[in-house]
Amino acid sequence: MDTHAAGSSSGGSGDGGAAPRRNSRKPKYSKFTQQELPACKPILTPKWVISVFVLVGVIFVPIGVASLRASRQVVEIVDRYDDACVPTNVTDKLAYIRDKTIPKACTRNLTITKEMKQPIFVYYQLDNFYQNHRRYVKSRNDEQLRDKGKATKTDNCDPEATIDGKPIVPCGLIAWSLFNDTYDLARNNENLPVDKKDISWKSDREHKFGSDVFPTNFQKGPLQGGKILNSTMPQLSEQEDLIVWMRTAALPTFRKLYGRIYVDLKVNDTITVHLENNYNTYSFGGKKKLVLSTTTWLGGKNDFLGLAYLTVGGLCFFLAFAFTLLYLIKPRKLGDNNYLSWNRPPVGR
Repeated sequence: MDTHAAGSSSGGSGDGGAAPRRNSRKPKYSKFTQQELPACKPILTPKWVISVFVLVGVIFVPIGVASLRASRQVVEIVDRYDDACVPTNVTDKLAYIRDKTIPKACTRNLTITKEMKQPIFVYYQLDNFYQNHRRYVKSRNDEQLRDKGKATKTDNCDPEATIDGKPIVPCGLIAWSLFNDTYDLARNNENLPVDKKDISWKSDREHKFGSDVFPTNFQKGPLQGGKILNSTMPQLSEQEDLIVWMRTAALPTFRKLYGRIYVDLKVNDTITVHLENNYNTYSFGGKKKLVLSTTTWLGGKNDFLGLAYLTVGGLCFFLAFAFTLLYLIKPRKLGDNNYLSWNRPPVGR
């Protein structure tokens, strides 16, 4: 009897209590969850698409013309000298460049074919030199370059990390392979000064290379890679050739700024270049070139940007013309916009 009563009492409390809560994964209604927030939902009608293509063409073509014209206004003289500066009786170029007893002096004459307004930028260009190689790019230690107290930090600098157990400053393959050809210019037999100040990025000089860090044990190994830096030279923050070189290039053909000429060069001026052909590009089939170039508001000579704008703008005009013909010759009736999902009233909540 007691058991039955207890059972009845238990059952009664289950039936007579509140209704069980319904488990549901359905979220609460909101405009965000139902994607009903205000939004731009353009309808791509033929007229709208044609208008957009025409607008893009109208914007891109003038920009392309202006960019291409600015590029064509750049006056540039490029002289390849790596082969020309090897004596005619030399058959083994690699042995020639490695033999320090053979003079490497060379003279090149350049003729100005078009007036060049100052400042004139002097570059050296290397072809087939992969500064973007993973091992090469990593072969440096930025802490060592910034701080005198971290001269012993040579992580990632192998194989140019230490010499006879002493750290090399600056260490790594990038610094070791520093470009060491030199150029002295003269115009009509008069010296033409090349200003080598401020050729590097200001941020590099002030933040990446320390004013109290000096070269130590540099190029002391059995194989010399490039320019020699010794402890009597200025601190690294003033070694602008080194700073420019250590900002590695992304492509195998690149130019590095050597200096600037602050003199106008006239047509038919003869520029005599006395250079030292020291840098070894013969071991990997590279090329060396000396470049004199002016600049415009767009920078140096670069036809790619202008051609790219003209190509895109011309393509847009062509597509606009093609779609216009198609729309006029074979028009298609548009559907009723009222049937679009965002034009219909929302479903019951």
